[in-house]
Amino acid sequence: MSRNRMALLAALALVAGASGTALAVVPGAAAAAAACTVDYQVQNDWGSGFTTNVTVTNNSAAKSSWAVKWSYAGNQRITNGWNAKITQSGTAVTAANESYNGSLPSGGSVSFGFQGAYSGSNAVPATFTLDGVTCNVDGGGPTDPGPTDPGPTDPGTPSGRVDNPYAGAKVYVNPEWAAKAAAEPGGSRVSNQPTGVWLDRIAAINGVNGGMGLRAHLDEALRQKGSGELVVQLVVYNLPGRDCAALASNGELGPTEIDKYKTQYIDPIAAILADSKYSGLRIVTTVEIDSLPNLVTNVSGRPTATPNCDVMKANGNYQKGVGYALNKLGDIGNVYNYIDAGHHGWLGWDDNFGASADMFKSAATTEGATVADVHGFIVNTANYSALKEDNFKITDTVNGTSVRQSKWVDWNRYTDELSYAQAMRDKLVSIGFDSKLGMLIDTSRNGWGGTQRPTGPGATTSVDTYVNGGRYDRRIHLGNWCNQAGAGLGERPQAAPAAGIDAYVWMKPPGESDGASKEIPNNEGKGFDRMCDPTYTGNARNGNSMSGSLPDAPISGQWFSAQFRQLMQNAYPPLS
Repeated sequence: MSRNRMALLAALALVAGASGTALAVVPGAAAAAAACTVDYQVQNDWGSGFTTNVTVTNNSAAKSSWAVKWSYAGNQRITNGWNAKITQSGTAVTAANESYNGSLPSGGSVSFGFQGAYSGSNAVPATFTLDGVTCNVDGGGPTDPGPTDPGPTDPGTPSGRVDNPYAGAKVYVNPEWAAKAAAEPGGSRVSNQPTGVWLDRIAAINGVNGGMGLRAHLDEALRQKGSGELVVQLVVYNLPGRDCAALASNGELGPTEIDKYKTQYIDPIAAILADSKYSGLRIVTTVEIDSLPNLVTNVSGRPTATPNCDVMKANGNYQKGVGYALNKLGDIGNVYNYIDAGHHGWLGWDDNFGASADMFKSAATTEGATVADVHGFIVNTANYSALKEDNFKITDTVNGTSVRQSKWVDWNRYTDELSYAQAMRDKLVSIGFDSKLGMLIDTSRNGWGGTQRPTGPGATTSVDTYVNGGRYDRRIHLGNWCNQAGAGLGERPQAAPAAGIDAYVWMKPPGESDGASKEIPNNEGKGFDRMCDPTYTGNARNGNSMSGSLPDAPISGQWFSAQFRQLMQNAYPPLS
């Protein structure tokens, strides 16, 4: 993958090489007086296609609608886009606002993205205009009249949800997490990053041990919001019989306590979120991770079955709980529900993928919920799967042997989270979810940087040397999930980074443990899972491999200083 940041911030000279890398020469005086600036960033380039993010900054009078135009020097062809209405005629491209992002104040910015195809070179366009005014040059000048019909704007309130809640919005920084991060050596480099607020028990609604409750977080979010838009990320995580396949994340409610879940957990959360005081916030809810896929992969008939998961499949309380949460929270106009959809190392196999999608739809159409209550899905929550494996593809072969036959891939259809998320999105749309469905990818701990990060493909001695020598994900096995040694911070949170992806997020706050390395008595219902024990030699879910977990970890959710320092050390992109 060629990841090139091509910032066009002045009257610029561009030199494009065969690899697609561009050099921008930026005279500073011109940039200061530009009527508008365009930042055109090729985020991924695989030789025949690419994805790009474009940020436009308006330095002139406020606009109620806008259109950006440019022309390609080569044969680039845009195949799909997001957060703008994009049309192309020959080499000429026009990107106009959607109904929800037409407002562009003086000094304000708007971002959109697209995917394209090409052959030959992928040079960056040399000139951009905003409503007929040339950007990135001193003074600019009209070249065409631009749009004259001021489109409607969306205030981001209960009158109508926006297509991507992250677009054009800040995201809430949890001050409790930020303080812990900043207290670590070098932690101030990331302590301003937004993370999810976990409501993992009934007591968390009002605050645990003097900590912030839900209202306190929402009040702080209003303060951070100011006059702009702001997203608050909440993790709704307290199902009866929670996470039936992993003791470390078991919860307080027994398998049959569905009524308690509804009346003492979901109903109070919904009542707070429905308070008109918070109607100007964009509230993203990640609904019940580690639940529904267990009913496909960890039940009788599978080698990974557990009795607890059989119980939850039989009583239907996972589906009932998720459906009830979607229904109640989906009735609140500024809430955006995202269902957990596992990760590629869990659901990427043929016998898991489609069945899980069907399970998601089943839950989304029970207890009064409909697919309209689902804004999107999230993958890789609290997991470590690499965002994008650049050094091998699922279609590669080595000496006639497919990458799918390697021990690491083990017949999976996907090698990383981006390809999995996009494929799962397509599958979900095909079975009846909204065509504008958005995906989130948790990149909080999947960077896999540091000195062990491969710089190219592995040796072609065998398919295993090829895959193992080139893979970024350095886990012993894809099934390992607890406090993984060698992991690093991943991509920083960002909106609309790729086709079909609403955002990269840090839903799991880096530095919070996945589970205790040994049994630790607690009043949170969290058990000891041997997968968190670094001496454990494994089970069917990780190919009977070593767990790969760090020693001396506290119970899940508690601060784990050694892990946080490792995550910073192995961050990719690296921290500066």
